[in-house]
Amino acid sequence: MVFITRKEHFNAAHRLFREDFNDAKNLEVFGKCSNPNWHGHNYDLFVTVKGELDPLTGFVINLKDLSRIINHSIIEKMDHKNINLEVDFMKGKLASTENIAVAIFHELENHINTNKVQLHCVKLYETENNFVEYYGI
Repeated sequence: MVFITRKEHFNAAHRLFREDFNDAKNLEVFGKCSNPNWHGHNYDLFVTVKGELDPLTGFVINLKDLSRIINHSIIEKMDHKNINLEVDFMKGKLASTENIAVAIFHELENHINTNKVQLHCVKLYETENNFVEYYGI
């Protein structure tokens, strides 16, 4: 089994808040991330797939194909967008980094998983100090 990772990047705004909380409660729970005027991040996305090596190419997956899948399914939908308002697969979800990583995983798995290749992990860096890993379990 070989694991290979592709890194992509996007910039997006979001707000952490619950509609059933008032502004004071949102501020108490989510801090400055609940700013009613949004805030943004420069996200780094790492997508790891696993599989056996193709004896003809020596690849688990052609990285050009993986990049195309990630860009079409995720980056084009999220880059320079408001996650809370404009990203279809985040509708109705709290836009925490954890929920974003889970949603990205589920958005990608149907485009990547075959009988030869499986999506293994999504790692999403929100800042240089904060990141989430999700393995679909």
